[in-house]
Amino acid sequence: MRAVRIIGPVLLAIHLLLGSLDQSLWSELLLYNMIGVLAVLSIFRSPYTGDLMARNVIIIGVSVWVVGSVIASISNFYALPSLVTTSTDFWYLFFYPLMLIGILRFISVSRQHKLRDIVDALIIGLGLITLGTALLLRPVLPHFAGNPSATFFAISYPVADLVLVSVVVTLVAMKGLTRRHLILCTGVVVFAATDFLYLWLAVNSSYQLGSLVDDGWLLGILFIAESFWQPDIDSTMKDGVSPVLITLAVFLSATLLALIALQPAYLPQFILIPAIATLALAFTRMAIALNQTRHIGQERLLARTDELTGLPNRRRLISEIEAFVAKEGSLLLLDLDGFKPINDLHGHETGDRVLQQVARRFDRALPHGALLARLGGDEFGVLYEGAQESAMEVALALHATLSYPFQIDNKEIRLGVSIGVARNNGGDDLLQRADNAMYKAKREGLGVSPL
Repeated sequence: MRAVRIIGPVLLAIHLLLGSLDQSLWSELLLYNMIGVLAVLSIFRSPYTGDLMARNVIIIGVSVWVVGSVIASISNFYALPSLVTTSTDFWYLFFYPLMLIGILRFISVSRQHKLRDIVDALIIGLGLITLGTALLLRPVLPHFAGNPSATFFAISYPVADLVLVSVVVTLVAMKGLTRRHLILCTGVVVFAATDFLYLWLAVNSSYQLGSLVDDGWLLGILFIAESFWQPDIDSTMKDGVSPVLITLAVFLSATLLALIALQPAYLPQFILIPAIATLALAFTRMAIALNQTRHIGQERLLARTDELTGLPNRRRLISEIEAFVAKEGSLLLLDLDGFKPINDLHGHETGDRVLQQVARRFDRALPHGALLARLGGDEFGVLYEGAQESAMEVALALHATLSYPFQIDNKEIRLGVSIGVARNNGGDDLLQRADNAMYKAKREGLGVSPL
């Protein structure tokens, strides 16, 4: 499994050495594109246990880029139909939206504030894009006058790079700079910088096949693949991005819009798109903030979170139980089986990371509206509103989430869970009955026990 992680960088080093000596079919078609294929395999075989859709979308994005690279490489040695050659640019262009979608999920903004944080990231990202297009693209466009196709791609690639870099850097700043995020950012920045370098060489007729710039794209992709092999530690997670940055992004976009209105010919008109989008998102963000403010009094009393997992804690769950008396539903108590030996054998840091991943798996298995809380230690609770039969189905789904092992620092760790399910009958002993059911499940090895 580790071989695909190592062979890609080794082949890239070989290609770099051969670049000045051998620009043959073997090095520029087979060796070069094999590195991209190995990057795809590296992501697929990585021990990543987070959002699998994020991994799959990024795999598709890199694969699309490799298809474009293969076509471009073949066209340098063999005559291809013009339609096939032209499709290369579209294959490369599809890479960007796929990577943006995948990386947004990969960085995994916290579920509680996901919409707010993504809007904040997009506001700042679009503000940076507006500035970047004004400063970086204006000198390039005159070279493509009279060629709509060349102008379209000359704009699309760097703008897509700016979108990708700006949004990724902003989200990482909000989430916290872990080793995984640092390697991911490095890959995205290297890839984008290579695009800008290629564009500059192309407009000056200085680009040559097999030059160092070609390896820059592969280096960026290998960094992105390597980020999937790094542990995901959320201990540095922040509450959000600074309002000052949002204000600056909005002010910058408004200023450039005013400049375009006063001097229409001074800046390219396509800057209107990110500038207007920035202002539109700013109004959206304001609407979100106003909606959150309506409930701020109650949120301050009830919103208590567990420091390690980011979930509601015991105090929050008990507060919700008090308001749950008149509802049809159930309380589920979950106690991990085999957790204590993990702390004894591997240390508390590993145990904490296991708890973070357990919380993530439980959270993803629950239907919308269910409340998941960490009660302390290795015990969790779920308030579920619905029929007893569906509560049992939820409990079985939670039990199944621990049926496959965790990968922590290349160590395979297995856990089980005992779950007690107590139906709400309007009494004040819901927590006690759920606790009794959970201990029955643990004592008798039932996995899930209703009461």
